[in-house]
Amino acid sequence: MHPYIARMMVVSKRHLSWWRHFLARCKQDHITINAGYLAYVTLLSLVPFMAVVFAIFSAFPVFESFKATIENFLFTNFVPTSSDAIRQHIGAFAGNASKMTTVGIAFLIVVALFLIRNVDATLNRIWRIHTKRPIVISFAIYWMVLTLGPVLLAASLGVTSYLVSLASFADQGIPGFSGFLLKLLPFIISTAGFMMLYTLVPNTEVPIKASLPGAMFAALLFELSKKGFAAYVSNFPSYEVIYGALATVPILFVWVYVSWIVVLLGAEFTVTLQFALNKQKNAQSEEEKEVDASTNTESK
Repeated sequence: MHPYIARMMVVSKRHLSWWRHFLARCKQDHITINAGYLAYVTLLSLVPFMAVVFAIFSAFPVFESFKATIENFLFTNFVPTSSDAIRQHIGAFAGNASKMTTVGIAFLIVVALFLIRNVDATLNRIWRIHTKRPIVISFAIYWMVLTLGPVLLAASLGVTSYLVSLASFADQGIPGFSGFLLKLLPFIISTAGFMMLYTLVPNTEVPIKASLPGAMFAALLFELSKKGFAAYVSNFPSYEVIYGALATVPILFVWVYVSWIVVLLGAEFTVTLQFALNKQKNAQSEEEKEVDASTNTESK
């Protein structure tokens, strides 16, 4: 057999073994069940979370002008269908929530933090991390995500809008460049968000070599899921026929469920890749030890 063909067969077997390990972990971790649980918690926490985010924007007058821009960007690029209706309902619910008393607002904050805590627990189970962070550190991390997350998103969109305005000048030399950048923007933001999620949330060190490919894999699945889900709802309007005006509720639930499946698949991809990298690193270190031992034996 030709050496090149033999090498390709070895590489193919490694890749096949890797994908088998990936699928085995997905089955073992019951990602469809966990995605359903997280989707349920997300729907319970969505309005409180949005109410807290709107309150944070109100506390920073600099970012108040970005509020409508962020809403439009998120619902347009991350909710594939019925985005206007869902946006109106969530905005109305969050507006009503802002009229609550101090005790009610504190309850909303607790519910919003409850969502973040469940995401943290699910990802740490995927990473097989049994050591929990101290309560004070966990609360500080959750609070930082809840408060700084919207601010960072507003700042990133501000920088992005500036870059797009600069790219519009490049249209003179490269027609359609700014449009291409705008189409690529949701993928870039999704990749950055997934990479931060897979790097910071697990209570262990996750190398960029694993989190970046996992984030790109999840972002690609997310974009494909958006297009597929939008095509399904448009061509097979069964939810609208059955539920009528209430169709946005099951549509939102199904989309949140699909989104969490994508998030967990990206996490499984990342941890499987991290396991392979650690295994390769350990094998290399063992080989180096054997080489050093044989060198020392020959020198004696």
